[in-house]
Amino acid sequence: MQQTVKIVSPVDGSVVAERNLASKDEIKKALLSAVNAQKNWKNKNLSEKASLCHKAIDCLLQKKQAIAKEITLQMGRPIKYAAGELSGVEERARYMIDIAEQELKDIAIEEDQAFTRFIRKEPLGVVLTIAPWNYPYLTAINSIIPALMAGNTVILKHSAQTLLCAERLKVAFDEAGLPAGVFQYLHLDHAMTAELVKNNAIGFISFTGSVDAGKTIETTAATLFKSVALELGGKDPAYVMADADIKSTAENLVDGAFFNSGQSCCAIERIYVHENVYDDFVKQFIHLVNQYQLNNPMQLSTTLGPMVNSKAADFVRDQIKQAVEKGALACIDETNFLKSKSGTPYMAPQVLINVDHSMSVMKDESFGPVIGIMKVSSDQQAIALMNDSDFGLTASFWTNNIEKAIGLGEQVETGTVFMNRCDYLDPALAWTGVKQSGRGCSLSKLAYQQLTRPKSFHLKNATH
Repeated sequence: MQQTVKIVSPVDGSVVAERNLASKDEIKKALLSAVNAQKNWKNKNLSEKASLCHKAIDCLLQKKQAIAKEITLQMGRPIKYAAGELSGVEERARYMIDIAEQELKDIAIEEDQAFTRFIRKEPLGVVLTIAPWNYPYLTAINSIIPALMAGNTVILKHSAQTLLCAERLKVAFDEAGLPAGVFQYLHLDHAMTAELVKNNAIGFISFTGSVDAGKTIETTAATLFKSVALELGGKDPAYVMADADIKSTAENLVDGAFFNSGQSCCAIERIYVHENVYDDFVKQFIHLVNQYQLNNPMQLSTTLGPMVNSKAADFVRDQIKQAVEKGALACIDETNFLKSKSGTPYMAPQVLINVDHSMSVMKDESFGPVIGIMKVSSDQQAIALMNDSDFGLTASFWTNNIEKAIGLGEQVETGTVFMNRCDYLDPALAWTGVKQSGRGCSLSKLAYQQLTRPKSFHLKNATH
């Protein structure tokens, strides 16, 4: 009997959809199709690949409103913001398509009368993209588009929470006219995914998800001589410096901490504020957090939706409870958020002060609507605290002094340094992390380096 999986909505606990998991025969067929399709796809003219990928994005955008509703039902983001994810998809996809010709061209070696020499960038074969639920299209497109443009075929395994996103992407690529087998999806459980990772037909694995799951993927692929890119957790810090524009900084950091209910790998999860501006910043920050409307995310007035499930919400509640027991002060009155209720995915936002690094909320990834704010007396104290973490995805500095931000940015252990912004991926910049935030790179021209391998041509001319 074929196994099934249900998508249970955090909105109201209803079943959004139920799908069969792929059978062994379906997996085998998908792999064979991907391998065979790649032989022709890699030789297709790059401009034709670009045209097909652009068309796929066009097809996706044409269904933006229906897709937005599905995002909300599947993972709880307010409908007010759900369609915005596809704008990000378009920005990243079109950028990666447009730079492909330059980044994938042969590397010519200086002329030599006796030899013709160049380095060609060969595709890896079949790319397995394993995507999470929190930004189900953005995280998937980061690897899918450059993989296809580089001449690879792609199999997408999406989170069980957002299976409909994989199906939507397949429809878009089919409508664009992509050849059969070039882009496919498989609905799989963890054991099936592990077997797929080990399959010799898979040449590259792009995984976005938790640290524990990333370790499992890397362990599974060990000794198989295939590349793995991992985008894992974050505990991203912000440092509000003494010269920061407090009004603008508070507005941006509230959004960076609480958008998508804090369920972003690069969400702001801890804030360090210089003592000279601490009181003013905290006052403005708390005022803004209290403006959120926690409610059914299908209502346009809702600005804060439920977390993905009750288990995730209860983890954050426990972090808050532990912090308060250790002396932290909770600044938000949960009773002002009527929908908030223990044991449900609906959780009020919370701001904690009097926090320190003995508390889980300042050390462990929360992935929820909570933030700890800590007073510091110097830049060096802030840097030491920012680096006191197992994670290193992004870090932001809030200041009017760009030279100082660069200098401090050189000292912080992170993949991306921001100044006066946060929680954003610029497709022209490498998206990467250090420590337990992962390894590898998506986006920017560097992404094409990990999705291809170099092949050297050293050709002696017959006349010499």
